[in-house]
Amino acid sequence: MASVSYGPEAIVLVLAAAGAAGLGFTLPVTAAIVVLLAVLIASYRQVIATFPNGGGAYAVAKKWLGHRTSLVAAASLIVDYVLNVAVSIAAGVAALTSAFPGMLPYTVWLCLGILVGITVLNLYGIRESARAFMAPTIVFVLGILTVIVAGLLRSEPASVATGAQVVTDAHTIGILLLLKAFSSGCAALTGVEAIANAVPSFAQPKVRRAQRAEVALGVLLGVMLLGLATLIEKFEVHPIEGTTVLSQLTEAALGHGIGYYIVQFATVILLALAANTSYGGLPTLTKILADDNCLPHRFAVTSPRQVYRFGVVTLGISAAVLLIASEGNMNALVPLFAIGVFVGFTIAQVGMVRHWLATHGPGWEWRIALNGFGALLTFVAALVTTAMKFTEGAWLIVVVLPLLVFGMERIRKAYNRIDGCRGTGCVPEEPRATETAIVVPVSEVSELSREALSAAMSLGRDVIAVHVCLPGENMTLFTKEWEAWHPDVRLIMLEDGDSTVGGPVARYVRDNFEGRRKVVVIAEIEPPAGWNHVLPSHRSDELEKVLRKMPDTVVCHLRVQTA
Repeated sequence: MASVSYGPEAIVLVLAAAGAAGLGFTLPVTAAIVVLLAVLIASYRQVIATFPNGGGAYAVAKKWLGHRTSLVAAASLIVDYVLNVAVSIAAGVAALTSAFPGMLPYTVWLCLGILVGITVLNLYGIRESARAFMAPTIVFVLGILTVIVAGLLRSEPASVATGAQVVTDAHTIGILLLLKAFSSGCAALTGVEAIANAVPSFAQPKVRRAQRAEVALGVLLGVMLLGLATLIEKFEVHPIEGTTVLSQLTEAALGHGIGYYIVQFATVILLALAANTSYGGLPTLTKILADDNCLPHRFAVTSPRQVYRFGVVTLGISAAVLLIASEGNMNALVPLFAIGVFVGFTIAQVGMVRHWLATHGPGWEWRIALNGFGALLTFVAALVTTAMKFTEGAWLIVVVLPLLVFGMERIRKAYNRIDGCRGTGCVPEEPRATETAIVVPVSEVSELSREALSAAMSLGRDVIAVHVCLPGENMTLFTKEWEAWHPDVRLIMLEDGDSTVGGPVARYVRDNFEGRRKVVVIAEIEPPAGWNHVLPSHRSDELEKVLRKMPDTVVCHLRVQTA
């Protein structure tokens, strides 16, 4: 519902190119968008009933349209989640700077500050709740409805915003201008699929409650869009630099008093919450994709606070890049938003058509007609939006979507190769003990060396200590100390060939134990937490990096804690 803060403005920004005559088409264009909204709501009620476990377009495509199409749906969802954060934060800051114009020069910093705050809270595992969302949502909806009613009842605006009207290119007037306005306003439809993605989050009966929520969302969103469009025509609102259309309408309907600030603050809070919903949706989606081997498995790993932190951090960084690139301008980001949304809409509807053709469930004929009509409308809307907004940044989405799909395909193939090497899915032979050589690099005669050799002797009988003679080292002194200690372990002295420890040890292990299992025990002191981690020489890291590349070699780290 927060999309009403930027959807109508996107329409006005385009129609203003034709002056007052163009702005007179605000209501008809909005009505066309509401008709599309009604079709989508009806279609997604069927998606909810058919896929009660959630997943939306991704679940539909995965079952009925094949793996690659499901990746296209997933890629569109990823793009939408990232853009939702960027657009919502930019729109929220726009509402804030409209109320307090002195903050306008700090738009980007305000956007990044809010983004960092939301990201950090989600990394700490702060969970949203329905009760926490309820109050600002109710205030926002009641505020918008109050603005609509008060505006309709007023014969003259309570106050009139002043400022320089934004001038845009007015060469394309007529049907192209209307199509461009329609494609811009379709950004208000973002979020329609959110309920279908989250059906499992509803209380029982899940399907019925989710369907009712979908209808409630459609009715409220449609009423608000039509009401605001009516006020835009009534008050002849035009784009003004530094002031949102919603701010102008609120001021015209309620004046510049307490009611104005309540609506503006409610808008800011609701948009922040709208951005926060992506932090619940995208990490969950990336976890599913990681489980399907389409993303690195670390996206499925949770922190101690049960947070998919790689997904959260990736989302935050991606949104930050968009906000910086757009300088926090929501009107630069909104055109990018609708393309991915309509790609997901189209895939979901085509998938549902395949579903009804395959299952022939009750009323399948009219259900196919509904989903087919919805697929046609959303496909046309996707084409129109891409064509009309291509030079305004839509080309970026056209490039990013295939790249995401290509990347996920490559990752999936890589995991398939890894699974082949692991022998996944087959019954392996019985494990058998093999002759093992245990190599212990020692740098000095010390308690640490004793710990390392004790651990090695616990693993097997064939234990060899190796010492790399670094430049400037007194080899005679080390030999005497070793003989005096007499640990009853064979010592091999290795000449330093490249001023490293890893190279000589790796060559020795490779050249002397072919066909045998090799275990290299590396002992090191674990420094206290904090800055002390910069104190060790990290020779062990250098050694491990070389040894990990060798086949049939196990690297065993023995960390000795400091007192």
